[in-house]
Amino acid sequence: MRVLVVNAGSASLKLRLLDSDDAVRASRDLEARGGRIDAGQLDTAVREIGEADAVGHRIVHGGRRFRQAVILDAAVLAELRELSALAPLHQPPALAAVDAVARLLPGTPAVGCFDTAFHAGLPEAASTYALPAEWRERWQLRRYGFHGLSHAYAARRAVALAGAHAGARVVSCHLGAGASLAAVREGRSVDTTMGFTPLEGLVMATRSGNVDPGLLLWLLEHGGLSEAELSDSLEHRSGLAGLAGTGDMREVLERAQSGASDARLALEVYVHRLRAGVAAMAAAMGGLEVLAFTGGVGENAASVRLAAAAGLSFLGVAVDERRNLAARGDTEIGDPDATVRVFVIAAREDLEIAREVREVVSGR
Repeated sequence: MRVLVVNAGSASLKLRLLDSDDAVRASRDLEARGGRIDAGQLDTAVREIGEADAVGHRIVHGGRRFRQAVILDAAVLAELRELSALAPLHQPPALAAVDAVARLLPGTPAVGCFDTAFHAGLPEAASTYALPAEWRERWQLRRYGFHGLSHAYAARRAVALAGAHAGARVVSCHLGAGASLAAVREGRSVDTTMGFTPLEGLVMATRSGNVDPGLLLWLLEHGGLSEAELSDSLEHRSGLAGLAGTGDMREVLERAQSGASDARLALEVYVHRLRAGVAAMAAAMGGLEVLAFTGGVGENAASVRLAAAAGLSFLGVAVDERRNLAARGDTEIGDPDATVRVFVIAAREDLEIAREVREVVSGR
């Protein structure tokens, strides 16, 4: 089954055609500023890519209802539009892409694959906020988790490379502009760092990660900030950007190495939160057997991987410096004598989407 994978972001639209052996036969990356798709460019790209038997769309939010991939019909799309308020930067562009591609490929099955679905089965202890019950029910307040497609693939791939048993306890580290961790046991997510929104958890490129909610209330009441200013700052002016003036980890590392104090602090805060998060994920599973790094930072920042591992030796984590520096693609970087196997895994959400599409369309 040839699957056209459609990954819509707030500023881009990525198309990948995977054949039945998961080889990428064609790809196109289009600009989509503000989620707006140029119909002419998309038409040209779809025609050039070639014929597909099914289309798989990455959709960030599936809410409480959509716990696995599903055929996108009118009723499903109507429900997904109602969830746009939970992911205003990502849901509308993804749904616009669904409509645009459907017009070009009428009759071709379209499947929605959700970033939240992998975490839909979190234990209640991990998914529940300690908030009033009426709030939780009225507004569907829970920890949804994100980056699920990436975590699912990275964890499964790392276990396969390690030759580990099916019940292996894995921590997947998706480190990119957005960053999150997942505790994966027996192939299922049992905890994660992102919550109701992608703001919770680790320090990210421009997002704050965990902040005392009392601090935010204080800023609204005493700091004179509006809700819009607070939201914009937490999303776009915090994280590495707030600490070092740039959200690009490459620049942070370069400036830290040259002695810039703000960049050194940014790196220290980033790694401190990362280590603590990995330890928390391991605690959720009662141990750790495989650690996987993926995403732009996870795959390319060897010094971040090394620094994170240096604080996790009590869990049995140790990185081989030579292997770590030479890592390219799917690579084992752990010390051969360490009890935890450590890998770099190339991010391949397209493979996870194609796998889910085939399962849904074939009725499995």
